[in-house]
Amino acid sequence: MLATVRLKQLQDFIAVSSKEELIWINGYLSGLISNTSLPTESAAVQTVKRITITYGTETGNAQKLAHAFAAKAKKSGIPVKLTGLDQYRLQDLDKEEYFFTIISTQGEGEPPLAAKAFYDHIHRNGFKAPGLRYSVLALGDTAYPLFCKTGEDVDAQLERLGGQRLLPVKKCDLDFETDAEHWMDSVLAQLRITPSSPPASGSKTVQVEKSATRKWFSGTVIENFNLTATGSTKKTYHIALAVPDVSYLPGDSMAIVPRNDAVVVDQILQMVNLSPSYTVEWKGQSYSLDTLLRDKVSICFLSEKIVQQYAETTGCTIPAQRADLIQLLHTYPITHHTQFDGVLQFLQPIAPRIYNIASSPTAHPGEVHIIVAQDLFWTGGNLHTGLCTGYLESLQVGDELRFFIQANKRFRLPDAGKDMIMIGPGTGIAPFRAFTAERDATGDTGKNWLFFGETDFTTDFYYQTEWQTWFNTGVLSNVSLAFEHANNGITTTVGKLQQQSAELYRWIENGATVYLCGEKDPMGKAVEDMLVRIAGEQGRLTGDAAVAYIDQLKKDGRFIKDLY
Repeated sequence: MLATVRLKQLQDFIAVSSKEELIWINGYLSGLISNTSLPTESAAVQTVKRITITYGTETGNAQKLAHAFAAKAKKSGIPVKLTGLDQYRLQDLDKEEYFFTIISTQGEGEPPLAAKAFYDHIHRNGFKAPGLRYSVLALGDTAYPLFCKTGEDVDAQLERLGGQRLLPVKKCDLDFETDAEHWMDSVLAQLRITPSSPPASGSKTVQVEKSATRKWFSGTVIENFNLTATGSTKKTYHIALAVPDVSYLPGDSMAIVPRNDAVVVDQILQMVNLSPSYTVEWKGQSYSLDTLLRDKVSICFLSEKIVQQYAETTGCTIPAQRADLIQLLHTYPITHHTQFDGVLQFLQPIAPRIYNIASSPTAHPGEVHIIVAQDLFWTGGNLHTGLCTGYLESLQVGDELRFFIQANKRFRLPDAGKDMIMIGPGTGIAPFRAFTAERDATGDTGKNWLFFGETDFTTDFYYQTEWQTWFNTGVLSNVSLAFEHANNGITTTVGKLQQQSAELYRWIENGATVYLCGEKDPMGKAVEDMLVRIAGEQGRLTGDAAVAYIDQLKKDGRFIKDLY
């Protein structure tokens, strides 16, 4: 038994310790009891021959943290192998002794593009790694339903392969610095325990509370109009908001949580025969049913998993499919309001939609602009409009819109005197309008070259007048356009890159930074493949050397992508 004073000291110490620190203390005391002597730092350095630190990143945050972790480990006397998951030799994994990875989550729980080969490898290849000791630092955004899912998946799969978890996966929100620092210190502390000590136990996942540091803005719609002309096969909207206190940089994005259609919500209320004020408990909070259905839960284009949960709750047999909640209620009606209460519990939060900002804080002070392409898709034999694009399309001048800024520290303008090449077909042109407007407003002397492609020159050349003005005034040095309906010339952006390959390569050799924004598939891969081809042809490089040339541009921060 401890004396009262010592017990109070212990309780006070525990109260200010993190979960990872307590896990380490547990192992430390176990080692003390079994060995009757404290493990020393010098002994730890002798037992750990080397650790491998890897990262999978989309915006650069995971890479930055991995470099910081490597520096900490080296300072502690631990040899480190540091590499991006896109460069990691997959066949080395089952030979690793200590393996740590820092990885972000993209889209609907997907790994970053640079980490996909590794992610697929550990899930699909039939091998074991029984000697592996590991831990995962997962980066994400609690605004998304599948928060840090990639990190959770990697953590679970490494365990299935036979690895021993040194520490539970640490999940970090946008304000990740403090949590990441604690994870690094905890890992290094765990490495100071002798190998005979048991690995950390307890829950597999360290949960974090939703970040309170995200700043929400409320903007007033001052413009909302269709950028395309009469006769276009599509609708693409320019939406401008007045936000006096907004703070962002060119290259950042805006995140919007859309609202569900009020008409659809009213129809659902009628179908379940419940009052809009009916109180519902969801995710630990109380809401009126009207508020929950309108502002909180996703009720459109539900996943197959959600549809099957609906089937289990209602006792119906429903084919594997995606469907709207109102369709399910119509075809497979509920029999009692308690069933609907159950259905509400597995509905997911409405995920934010991310749009590249198309304005410059210097050229458009107090405003934020975005470009929104109307999203149309078929399901159940009917044509539907995407939830967020339909919501934004309906906004009128004077309406309020809430959003937060999602910074992209990697997608930044080059130094004032450096040249840049902007490749942005379709709505991928958005950040390049911001880049060019900023350089025009600040008087940057670097040259600027735009590659843009769309369907038709007459109807679909977004911000045509602005680009012409920038070209006529010398802000835009080169402009290369490709339109699918062109009667003559090149009809694709990739074809335009090939046509301009000699001049394009000269710009790159002279230090220009290449930016690419737009759809990931198939455009993103096609453009990168063409750049590799241009490097090979113009630089007289072999295939592998051409790939290495483009990879080096990425490492140097001179080929930067923002794909969706």
